[in-house]
Formats: sequence, C-alpha cells, structure tokens
Amino acid sequence: MPIRFAAALGAGWLAAACLAGPAPAHEGHDHAAAPPLPATVAPRGEAVSEAFELVAVAHGGALILHLDRFSTNAPVLDARIEIETPEGSRWAAPAGEGTYRLPAPWLDRPGRHDILATVSAGETVDVLSLGVTVPSAAPALSGARPSAPDGVAGRLAGRDPALVATASGAFVLGMLAMLALRARRAGPALALLALGLTLAFVTRAQAQDGRADAPDRGAALLDAAPPPADSARRLPDGSLFVPKPTQRLLVLRTVLTAPATVRRRLELPGRIIPDPNASGVVQSSVGGRLSPPASGAFPHLGARVRRGEVLATVTPPIQAVDVSDMRQRQGELDQQIAIVERRVERYGRLAVTGAVARTQLDDAEAELAGLRDRRGALDRIRREPEALVAPVDGVIAQAAAVAGQMAVPGTLVFQIVDPDRLFVEALSFDAPGPAEEASARLPDGRSLDLAYRGAGLADRNQAVPVQFAILGGAGGLRLGQFVTVQAAAEGTRRGLALPRASVVRGAGGDVVYEHVGPERFVARAVRVEPLDAGRVLVSGGIGPGRRIVTEGAELLDQVR
Repeated sequence: MPIRFAAALGAGWLAAACLAGPAPAHEGHDHAAAPPLPATVAPRGEAVSEAFELVAVAHGGALILHLDRFSTNAPVLDARIEIETPEGSRWAAPAGEGTYRLPAPWLDRPGRHDILATVSAGETVDVLSLGVTVPSAAPALSGARPSAPDGVAGRLAGRDPALVATASGAFVLGMLAMLALRARRAGPALALLALGLTLAFVTRAQAQDGRADAPDRGAALLDAAPPPADSARRLPDGSLFVPKPTQRLLVLRTVLTAPATVRRRLELPGRIIPDPNASGVVQSSVGGRLSPPASGAFPHLGARVRRGEVLATVTPPIQAVDVSDMRQRQGELDQQIAIVERRVERYGRLAVTGAVARTQLDDAEAELAGLRDRRGALDRIRREPEALVAPVDGVIAQAAAVAGQMAVPGTLVFQIVDPDRLFVEALSFDAPGPAEEASARLPDGRSLDLAYRGAGLADRNQAVPVQFAILGGAGGLRLGQFVTVQAAAEGTRRGLALPRASVVRGAGGDVVYEHVGPERFVARAVRVEPLDAGRVLVSGGIGPGRRIVTEGAELLDQVR
C-alpha cells in the first residue's frame, strides 16, 4: 500500500511540475505582438500649388522650409516666406539652396500645428497652408509580463503545445507506473517513474532558460533600433520616399508631360568621316627615302598646317646601273656642249665680217643653251628630293613619317582634315529621301545637328549610304567614331516627348519616375520610341500632365 501511494504521489507531482511556471517560447523567442517600429522621419507637412511645392520639417526647435518650383522641381532661391505662427507673423530666413529656416519653439508641444505660408518669388505670390503633427513622447517599455488568470484555464492559457504534450505524457507514465505496481511488477514501474521525472526536469529547465533570455533579447532589439533621421527609402508599396535635402544632392529635375505630334524617325548606324572638300592626303609620287623639311621636324598629330606648306621631302633612290647611264649621258652632253661652244665662238667672229649669217649664230647659241639645261637637269635629279606639300588647310589627322623610311609610291604619309567641317555617313535600309531634320547621338550622350547632303545609288552591304554634314561645329570628334543617326521619315507619331535621360532601362522594360508628391516618386512602366538624339517619344504607360523626372532618374533608381 505504501508503494502504491508513492507511485500515485509521483505521477501527480510530475503533472504539477510540468504545468507549473510560465510557458517557454521556441529557443527563447517571445511570440507576443512585435512593438511598432520607431519613427525614422522627422515631423513634416507639405503643400502644393500650381507654382510651388513646400515641405516644412520640424527639427531642433525650428521649422525648416524647402521651396521648389512645381513643374521643374528646381529650388526657389530668391523667395520671401511669411509664416503665421502662434506668436504672430514671422519671416523665414534663407538657409541654403531653396531652404529657409524659422525658429519655432511652439513646435515642442505635441499635436497638430496648422501653418499658413505666404510665398513671394519674383512676380509670383502664393498662399500655402499645411499642417505639421508633432507626436507625443513614446511610453516607456515595461519588461513585466501580464499575470495569468487564476484557475486551471489560466494555468493552461498561453502554454506551448509541446510543453502541454510533455506534461500529458509524464502524467500517463505515472498512471502506468501505478498499474505496474498494482500488478506487483516493481521493475517496470520504477523505469516508467524515472522516465517521467527526466521529462519533467528537462521541460522545467527549458522554461527557465526561455524566461532568462527574453529580457536580454528585447533590450538588444531596442538598442538596434535606428535613431530618428530622414533618409531616402523604398516604401512597402514600391514608391520612393526621397527627402528634399536628398533631392538637392541628386539634382532631381522634372517636366510636365504634354502630347505632341511628331514625324516618324529612322534610327541609323553611322560614323564620322571627313568632308571631301576640306580634307586631303599627302603621298609620294616616285617613292624614295623620307626626310624632314627645312624646319628640321615632321608635323606632329594635331598640328595645324597651311596649304602649300612643305611637310616632308623624298629623295629618290638611284641604282648602280642608273648611275653608270647617267655618267655616260653626262659625258656625251659635256662633249656636245664643248663642240657647240667652239662653233658659237667661231660664228661670232665670222658674223662680224659678214662671212656667216646672223641666223646661224643664233641657232648655235640656242643649241648650246639647250644642252646646258639638259646637263643641269641630270645634276638636279641626283641632288634635289621631291617636296611633299599640304593640299589643304587643316589639322594633321594621321601621320606615318619617320626619318630614313622608304616611301612607296601611293602610300599615305599624312592625312589633313579640317575639324570644323566633318560629315556623318550612315547606312539606311529604307532608302530615305532628303531629311529635313536629322541629328546624331554620340556614345557619351552628346547630340549633333545634321544637314542632309545626299545618298548613294550603289548599295553597300545591302544598305544605302547616306551622308550628312555636321552643323554648329564638331569639336572633340574623331574620324571613324560611331554615332546613332535619327533621321525624319514619312508618317507621323503622337505621344509624349521626354529627354532620353528620363528613361531607365530595367529587367522588366523601360521605366520613368513620376513625381507624385513633394517627397514621393513612383516608377511607371512605359513604351518608348526613338525621336531624336536627345529625346524619346513615350507612346504608352503615362498620360499628359504628369511630372516626370528628367535629371537624376538613374540615381533615383538606386534607392532601396
């Protein structure tokens, strides 16, 4: 009987031990509702009109005002802002690029503060009303747990399912131990009783560990909370919150979209070529050894030269056979010159007496002059090199001159180009007619105005070459540089014209950012077509009257 009583007492104690104390959480985590996130944005208010948008931020006992143009998002630098405060009318002082500051001790009181601002900028005067809500101080967090209700229901409320299952198992083991003792089987009864005690103590230790770790983990979460500060971020709905100071740093600018009807455009690949009427090449006609000009140095790349200027000299090579022939020819000419000189001398004496006609003397003198010229030409061939002169005014674009180098006839030695007169040659598969409007876009984003000059009648790689003249100067361009030509074609298109910098290419297609609020931006998927070198035509995705970011869209796309 005492053994049965001990077994029953052990089973009851097991159940009580398992159900006593608070329920542990999994690995020390608390399943209670998470506290709200701390505010990371200073109290602010905003107002928008047809001319301005105004953002007021309460910070450090002052009211910071950010004033921008509504259509362009450009800061208003020369404005005067009068604020109606509980202390009367006050003027905000300029504090930077489109920023104004007003001491506002009344903002220390929590609650909503209505503000009336009168803005004067040039000839524009506007009245804007907004409200700034200052939150009250957050209540102190308490680490105490709410007490559970009395009774069995209260003891079981909030228990972990695994703990309840363990307690039930221990109770069942205790009952089995009692049955084993009743059947006079002490060995199995004691084994079941030991297993139940082990489960009870392990469960109790886990509960104590969970309660000990909970306060430390909560303190760590509170310490990790970020301090209140304004920062750009992507909101849960996908829009972007970008404070005005960040917009100033990113230089965000917008434009109001308006529908337009434009001509259809062709996008053609092209490259920079020289104007054939303002460029030239310098080549050797006979071949020979290159030498610097009389100045002592070849012109370098980029040097400006004048038409007729000597750029290099070429000394023709003379073979041994040619030297022998020249010497033989020189000997013959010297002999003939000596004979003719004696004849001229004799005719001169006889012409005085009238024995020889004057005409014979003149013929002899003419023959002597011709022989001397031929003899001098042979000497010059051996001594005088060929001069390579500049055919046009311009700049040395290519140079292949080295002292002592052998120049082959027809080899390019210099190329001269006028940098202010360049062409663009494009390849078109549609054979366009004379384009009234054309432009080219460089890889670095620059654009060039073009004028149509003509198209070829012979195909080149199944395409028609079309040439355009670059207007308005071509500084910084290089021959052979690739460009993209936008040429007008037949037909019209209707849509919204936007700068190319407005469109951001992403994984899902082309996107533009709409300025939906003073400090909010939303990405809009759009369908675009090429318009010219600096603009695109938006044919779908947004409508007219939207404020679209035109500068800084790439930076805005990086906000996370």
